[in-house]
Amino acid sequence: MKVDHLKLFVRIAATSNISLAGKELGLSPAVSSSHISKLEESLGVRLIHRTTRRVSLTEEGTDFLPHALEVLDSVELARASVGSGSITPQGTLRVTAPASFGRMHIVPALSGFMALYPDLSLDLRLSDSILDMVEGGFDIAIRNSSLNDSTLVARKLAFDDRVVCASPGFLEKHAEPKFFSDLVDFNCVGLMGLEEWSFDTLSGRQTVKPKIIVRMDNGEAVRDACIAGLGITVCSVWCAYEQLRNGQLVQILKDQPLASDTAIWAVYPSSRLLAPKVRAFIDYFSEKFGDTPYWAKA
Repeated sequence: MKVDHLKLFVRIAATSNISLAGKELGLSPAVSSSHISKLEESLGVRLIHRTTRRVSLTEEGTDFLPHALEVLDSVELARASVGSGSITPQGTLRVTAPASFGRMHIVPALSGFMALYPDLSLDLRLSDSILDMVEGGFDIAIRNSSLNDSTLVARKLAFDDRVVCASPGFLEKHAEPKFFSDLVDFNCVGLMGLEEWSFDTLSGRQTVKPKIIVRMDNGEAVRDACIAGLGITVCSVWCAYEQLRNGQLVQILKDQPLASDTAIWAVYPSSRLLAPKVRAFIDYFSEKFGDTPYWAKA
């Protein structure tokens, strides 16, 4: 079993395409196919289903993938340990992040990160869908939701503070709700999956189902719809901080804060060693955002 064969298998799992995976590693389609055949022969099982258009993992391939990833990370650590004395991140780092947060806060900081690690390349997938880390071959996932998966190790990068807000024009036309319970009578814009809004009150946590007239699957789109006067919404401060500062949005119900257990997390599979490239990325963005991220400062 060769390391190069394992690298190819991992990329095939991520791309569902032998030729594309081989091209990423500088291999021809014929050599790529040969490498996978040799890997399957050495294991005595078929790892992928081949068709004329795409490939998919067999049940055995799915079971083998996390072990292949762990072996590759172990090799990287072993090489670093006998290097120049310092662990230098290298290779390809594969990261998935929410579309809005990634575009607004990860991408602008990448030039500084990549300048620190010239031997590292980055594959960044921006999606508001929760992508399977193992199936996608990701080293890190940035997530802004509560974590319920015990197979993941998480490091908090920043709090995900959320506020209720509206545009000045909307408030002039419709007045302002005095209590969170009033939201059942106000037009609201909602993020799909967030049909109920919870608040911390003197009587404990209370939940209301607002009158949502428009639902969207993207945080920036929800924010912009609110700016356009479509209704009241809940926004993460990291998404709306500029609009809250310049007056395009106004926070309301300030004395009735939203109840939220969410944060910005960097997660990786617990079965995998913390490779230098993973540690470098997490450390960099943890320091970048800090205890009080720039979007939370007055």
